[in-house]
Amino acid sequence: MSATCRLRRATAAAAPLLMMLVLAVPLTATDYRLYVLAGQSNMEGYGTVAELPDSLMGIHEEVRIFHGTRQADGEKPHGLGQWSPLRPGHGAGFSATLDSLRYGTRFGPELGFATRLRERRPKTPIALIKYAKDGTGIDSAAAGDFGCWDPDLRRGSGFNQYDFFLATLRNALAVRDIDGDGTPDRLIPAGIVWMQGESDAAFSEAVAHRYEANLRRLMDLFRAALRVDDLPVVIGRISESGRDEDGIVWTHGDIVRAAQERYTRGDACAALVTHTDRYAYSDPWHYDAAGFIDLGFRMAEAMADLEARCGAGASGPGTRDE
Repeated sequence: MSATCRLRRATAAAAPLLMMLVLAVPLTATDYRLYVLAGQSNMEGYGTVAELPDSLMGIHEEVRIFHGTRQADGEKPHGLGQWSPLRPGHGAGFSATLDSLRYGTRFGPELGFATRLRERRPKTPIALIKYAKDGTGIDSAAAGDFGCWDPDLRRGSGFNQYDFFLATLRNALAVRDIDGDGTPDRLIPAGIVWMQGESDAAFSEAVAHRYEANLRRLMDLFRAALRVDDLPVVIGRISESGRDEDGIVWTHGDIVRAAQERYTRGDACAALVTHTDRYAYSDPWHYDAAGFIDLGFRMAEAMADLEARCGAGASGPGTRDE
């Protein structure tokens, strides 16, 4: 199935939901700023919950999250998840069924991201929709054993991570009362956060050189699904642990990093988080707990800055943190 057909199907399903959630609700509704978090393993999250500071432990009632259960390419999309208060455990090992949530012992950028946004806007309710799967590339040639986000995938059933994201989004938007207080809520799309690219840097030089075009198209499709053409996009730059025999884990990482830089510089409503270069690693592929916390903080700061600028009608190049 082509990306155009998929997007038409997704927007056809999401459009009335978005319109109902943003417009046709009582005055008593709560307005939530809605952020999408997606990507591969460093978005999924491999920080150890036991290493979290007390300030990030516990249940964050003021932030709601719909975390879609990850799926393998070829499966029929189900988008399983539930709206719930944010808490530790939304990293690797998390899963959801129709009536229960299973929290893992890991966390990702979501805790730092929501916490820092709340610090900057204490009175603003926040909603997160998260879907991420480890090892996934955008390019179908970078799928390996983990899967890909290629919107035009035609192999097998044709279903892949892009479809699973759309299913998660559709199910999340179908819920009218996300906080369970008995009144419908408004979900106002506010931004996209993307942490991915390592797998596209691991296969071939040709795949890495396609990354900029692949990233731009995928983010445009994400924006279209949320029906906001200039929706802010924050990209986390991939980095290198050096934990390999030749000292390089991501063989074509420099090509992908340059592509991320060009994308964000060429999009007025995109920003690149570069502090990833400073993080320690817990293994050859994943940041340590402190890195995941700081990544969330930096992504939130970049997002807040983009919202301030893009909300007024941005023009000119995108930004990068320093």
